[in-house]
Amino acid sequence: MDIVYSSGVRVIQHLQNNYREYHNFLNFMSTVGDPRNIFSVYFPLWFHLSHNVGTKMIWVAVIGDWFNLIFKWILFGQRPYWWVQETHFYHNDSFPHLEQFHITCETGPGSPSGHAMGSSCVWYVMITSALTLLVMCKYVYPLRFCFLRSGLWMAFWVIQISVCISRVFIATHFPHQVILGLLAGMLVAEVFDHIPSVYNASLKVYLQTNAFLFSFAICFYLLLKLMDIDLLWSVTKAKKWCANPEWIHLDTTPFAGLVRNLGALFGLGLAVNSEMFIQSCKGKNGYKTRFKLMCVTATLTCLQLYDFIKMPTHTEVLFYILSFCKSALVPLGVVAIIPYCVHLLIGDEDRKLA
Repeated sequence: MDIVYSSGVRVIQHLQNNYREYHNFLNFMSTVGDPRNIFSVYFPLWFHLSHNVGTKMIWVAVIGDWFNLIFKWILFGQRPYWWVQETHFYHNDSFPHLEQFHITCETGPGSPSGHAMGSSCVWYVMITSALTLLVMCKYVYPLRFCFLRSGLWMAFWVIQISVCISRVFIATHFPHQVILGLLAGMLVAEVFDHIPSVYNASLKVYLQTNAFLFSFAICFYLLLKLMDIDLLWSVTKAKKWCANPEWIHLDTTPFAGLVRNLGALFGLGLAVNSEMFIQSCKGKNGYKTRFKLMCVTATLTCLQLYDFIKMPTHTEVLFYILSFCKSALVPLGVVAIIPYCVHLLIGDEDRKLA
């Protein structure tokens, strides 16, 4: 693997030396690929356009990130910013220098890339869903559809390649890790195209899925721990070799992503099976354009404000519990609470006009 890693280091050095002036754009593309944006931006927009697409998006994001965690634990992938510090591949006079940034110091193992995997699976869902909606639109003729399809897939690849390059540029991933993440994300999204049962899953199914994902991850972790394999080895390396200790964040640890995703899936299960969702989104107001626009505006505004709430990090267990609760409130608010409030508001206005 040292040959692969050293080749990746040369790619990183080439990007950092020759494309330094684009670092603001590349840092922004890392933000675009951040899995957390799935819940705070993409999901609210799509859910009120199509309930099925929004629901599938959460399932794909959660299951995809869960597989990403398991693969990270199996593959033991190094990250560039600490590998160059510990490897014996180089002689003292050829030791490579890699620049670090405030988003470089991810604490989990490096392979496959979570950003590349999360971005590709969710954007794959969005592109394929948009194409499906276009096929159903009677105003889109075959020739126009071909142009739109080509444009959408071109946009998909531009975004994904930019996200991958950004993760390599900041020295948090090797090139082969982002490629693996990109392909794995698309595969997960494609599989869910053939599982329509998630659209009408009961609360029991959501709870059973959550229990299975959590139990499997914990049992896998404990099993390897009994074999003297520390799956949190990467956290120690990150803390040791990160250029700035303030860049180390607890929400980048492996378990932080797990509880965040399980919270989101749990919240979605509660929301889509709630009476508030049935009365608002499934009621007569749910088909009104004004209702959808008001819901999107309200949810995006509330989620941006909600993001300012930071979890205390002095106790890991408390952080994980609060992170689960905070994540569960996002789909609960997007799907049930905010639409129900908008439904009551529109209902009152309709009664006044009558």
